[in-house]
Amino acid sequence: MQTGRVIGSIVSTQKHESLKGLKLMIVQYVDGNKEPLESYEVAADTVSAGIGEYVLLTRGSSARHVFGNEECMGSAVDCAIVGIIDSFDK
Repeated sequence: MQTGRVIGSIVSTQKHESLKGLKLMIVQYVDGNKEPLESYEVAADTVSAGIGEYVLLTRGSSARHVFGNEECMGSAVDCAIVGIIDSFDK
């Protein structure tokens, strides 16, 4: 898993059937000190995260497994928000 901060949302009226009904968010990766990294990604939101929240991300086939059905196994999802971070403790 990776950590990130939601910095925006995506609105797309024309998209692949497997993405219909999914909330898509722009997430910037962060390190353990909440410092932003250069890279960002579009992620399917499974936990109703809001802009400005720190989140846990999973990628690849693990992201598709989050949806729990065979239909999503062939989806275009490559990154999913799977948790909202309450705190970073070291």
